[in-house]
Amino acid sequence: MSDLHVFLGELLGTGLLILLGGGVCAAVTLKHSKAQGAGWTAIAFGWAFAVLVGAYASNTLSGANLNPAVTLAIAVKTGHWSQVPVYFAGQLLGAMIGAVLVWAVYLGQFQANEEPTLGIFSTIPEIYHPVQNMITEVIGTFVLCILILTVGLNPGVGLSGTGILIVGGIGFSLGGPTGYAINPTRDLGPRIVHALLPIPHKGTSDWRYAWIPVAGPLIGAALAGLLYKALF
Repeated sequence: MSDLHVFLGELLGTGLLILLGGGVCAAVTLKHSKAQGAGWTAIAFGWAFAVLVGAYASNTLSGANLNPAVTLAIAVKTGHWSQVPVYFAGQLLGAMIGAVLVWAVYLGQFQANEEPTLGIFSTIPEIYHPVQNMITEVIGTFVLCILILTVGLNPGVGLSGTGILIVGGIGFSLGGPTGYAINPTRDLGPRIVHALLPIPHKGTSDWRYAWIPVAGPLIGAALAGLLYKALF
């Protein structure tokens, strides 16, 4: 895959991921949305389907990493690092574009907003406890990455859409404490966009917490890659 294909594939796939994932958060959260109050089940399934759409759209272009943690785990597994910065760039820009598109889709609801909106764009821990929050993100991302690495041993499973079960299971089981970023650009890109957008009463972008959903997933990914190399 050329650098251009990788960049465009990750931009497209991550953009779709954030559009649909952030979209379900907006649908459930914002007033005057038909899905307001649909709850955690809708959010977990919405994000799982978002991953599936992004992966199918970008798989032939870039292999559909859509996540710097996944890219890191694969690099640790394979020893191929030359395209890692290209993957990261496409993922971050795609995440930012996807977040802007969420705002555009729900523009009327955002204009009528009266509550903080960071939770639509990025993760917020239920209890701010940096050590626990970090552990949660490390473990959740480790589960995601070790499954992706091992599913790669069976391409038929990867093409079957089983990934939706992986992401949904992580959300239902491990997402309660932090909202399960398990993806640095999924959190950082939309957080940057939230800080820049002219949303009424949007509240803080909480940069105090922002490093945890970046560092935690990268640590979890590296551990998954190392374990894979040790076992397989």
